[in-house]
Amino acid sequence: MACTDNLVSFGQRVNEFLKRKIESLPDEPQELKQAMAYALLQGGKRVRPYLVYTVGREFNASIYQLDYPAAAVECIHAYSLIHDDMPEMDNDMLRRGQPTVHAKFGAATALLAGDTLQALAFDILTDAGCTIAGEVKAQMCACLAQAAGFVGMCGGQALDLKAEHHKLTQAQLEQMHSLKTGALILCAVKLGYMTARYQDAYNNAQGDRMSQAFGFVEQPQLKREQELLTTFGKKLGLAFQVWDDVLDVAGDTATLGKTVGSDVANDKSTFVTLLGLDGAKQYATALAQEAKAALAQLPCQSKELAAFVDFVVTRDH
Repeated sequence: MACTDNLVSFGQRVNEFLKRKIESLPDEPQELKQAMAYALLQGGKRVRPYLVYTVGREFNASIYQLDYPAAAVECIHAYSLIHDDMPEMDNDMLRRGQPTVHAKFGAATALLAGDTLQALAFDILTDAGCTIAGEVKAQMCACLAQAAGFVGMCGGQALDLKAEHHKLTQAQLEQMHSLKTGALILCAVKLGYMTARYQDAYNNAQGDRMSQAFGFVEQPQLKREQELLTTFGKKLGLAFQVWDDVLDVAGDTATLGKTVGSDVANDKSTFVTLLGLDGAKQYATALAQEAKAALAQLPCQSKELAAFVDFVVTRDH
């Protein structure tokens, strides 16, 4: 499958970028630097960078420009995993087949590594070496900050903690995961698109104010593209989480690289507890079909992204 080939190749590309960035940091404090590298470079599917690269390339963005938002979104994801695994959150001891960051380096260093990776994301996104226009970078920073913050990932995590030992409705579960998981996946889709279309708008503005440059969103065709990509990103993000819930029951620890059954152990509501295993699988498949239906209406009608949607709801890790 072409999408899995590019998942590997784009993953390798963003890994090299991130490795160079970490290596460029001062040697001290050494343990903090080691913890950051450990969290950032110890495997992972690189789903979010893949989406940045693939969506951006579909709309003819430069792959060199896409390196920066792809790396930035992965830094945010890595920071979230560090904090999510800590004793105050899910208290997980295994991630990607290795001890979690707090298990290896201690809670204080893990906390700082997560904080520093969050800051590094915005450092990368605003790097002077990136040729994306400054005004476009500002829009991208806002997109990433919102996806990571109160109306995104952190807000979703707060709802997740509050929901422990409570039975949620499907609507409540979907709302929680649209923030905790879906927001950053949707952000990755948007960042790829913005690298292409927002940069084009800036280039075509010929010195006009950015408020005028971004008036392109009122153009029916481009506004429709954004609506379809938003639908695609939301449906994909939810399908990803539903399938994660399936794997937490039907997967195995060795393949997943993390402890199976942690949601049950923490008495959390999941799509499997709500819909049953077969029902959750059917729901993930239905969401995947809706995501592909949105893709089919885009000018590019990306076969690769459609194949990736299928991968998301059939993967074993």
